[in-house]
Amino acid sequence: MSLENRPTRIVLVRHGESQGNVDDTVYERVPDHRLELTERGVEQARATGARLRALIGDESVAVYASPYVRARQTFELLGLSVGERDVRVEPRLREQDWANFQDPADIAAQREARNRYGHFWYRFTHGESGSDVYDRVSTFLESMHRNFETPDAPRNVVIVTHGLTMRLFCMRWFHWSVEYFESLENPANGEPVVLLRQPDLRYKLSKPPQQWDAGVTPSAGERASWL
Repeated sequence: MSLENRPTRIVLVRHGESQGNVDDTVYERVPDHRLELTERGVEQARATGARLRALIGDESVAVYASPYVRARQTFELLGLSVGERDVRVEPRLREQDWANFQDPADIAAQREARNRYGHFWYRFTHGESGSDVYDRVSTFLESMHRNFETPDAPRNVVIVTHGLTMRLFCMRWFHWSVEYFESLENPANGEPVVLLRQPDLRYKLSKPPQQWDAGVTPSAGERASWL
């Protein structure tokens, strides 16, 4: 594959605030994949869209989006100038599976267990571990790279997905350690994370990720992931 065809930017976007972000009990009644954006989430997506349109300008763009309703709503509200053939709904970009209809008390207890066990390794009952999501993100990256093989590959790729999935995407792309991954915060709702192509055709993040655990010091290789 010619690396010259790689896009100028790969932009990861977390969906706007959803019903589940403000009300844990909604998972008892509504499947996770059907949760919608709140009014605040709608405004977050619109604001992010304005930023992205200013950043991308008239350059070509392709979009990959999680099939979850809140992610697809976020994409629509971004208002990007992209043809239908350049939008792919990609199930491998979905949220970590926690369960089907969820008992909030049980999920709260499992979250505590996950904090002790490790976010990457802990597998929710009837759901996935972070490492499971890492594996499907890895196969998605293989598919995405194949789409960069032609000279008419887009100059920008926008990926609308979920917070944990975004962190795992960057972990896989930049070869971060499990320890460093687990020290990172999720991006905020609606927040874009930009990977910029450098003169050597490699990518760097436009800014470093936020850490909730400053006691974990990134390695020299991990620090080289951002500008």
